[in-house]
This record gives sequence, C-alpha cells and structure tokens, in this order.
Amino acid sequence: MPASDALVSAARAAFDRAIAPYSHFHVGAALETADGRIVAGCNIENASYGLTMCAERVAMFTALAEGHRAFVRIVIVADTESPTPPCGACRQILWEFGGDLEIVLANRERVAATHKMSDLLPHAFDDKFLR
Repeated sequence: MPASDALVSAARAAFDRAIAPYSHFHVGAALETADGRIVAGCNIENASYGLTMCAERVAMFTALAEGHRAFVRIVIVADTESPTPPCGACRQILWEFGGDLEIVLANRERVAATHKMSDLLPHAFDDKFLR
C-alpha cells in the first residue's frame, strides 16, 4: 500500500521545522505506526555536529517515547532532486525498532522511490547476535 497523502504531508511539514543553521540541509520524516498514527520528526543540528540528530531518529524516538512499538513505513523528505536515503545510524535505529519498514523517499514535489529496510541495510546487526 502506498504512503498516504497525510503521511507525505506530515514529512513535508516536519521538513519546514528543521533546524539546520550550519549545513542548511533540511530533512523531515513521518513515521506511520501500526495503528495508523503519524509521528513526525525533523533534523536538529548542533554546532558540534556530533550531537546533531537526524529526522528519522527524532521521529522514531518520539514515537517510542509516546509508547508506540509497531510501525509500517516512514516517509523521508529532503530538498534534493535524487532520493535521499537514511544515513547508516538511522538505518540501524529504523531496523532495530521498526524492522523491515517501508522507506519512502520524497522531495518537496514528488515521491521519488520506495524501498524495504532490508534492501537498504542487508545483513543488519540486531539482537539475534547478542543471544
């Protein structure tokens, strides 16, 4: 099932709230929970860069803090012509807490690509290696 207009709109609205005074690279994300709720996040930069938080992780951590534990898909919006996939750290977090999510990549005008998390992070490290 494709991402809903509401989910894409929520990611675009989060993009507008991004705080990126150093890179000027704004990203918005909207995560759909298993019960149909939408939780959004935007990237938030810090002068030390290492403390910067990506939009995907903000959305996931907010959803987890609100008590959500099952997810269907995430829409990621960046102001780029080509689809902008999640960074490595976000891929790990999305896999660990969301499993094989649908990843929808979009920009301000169109949805550009859809992937499964397992395609973006093959051979993922997770808790099964800790047993």
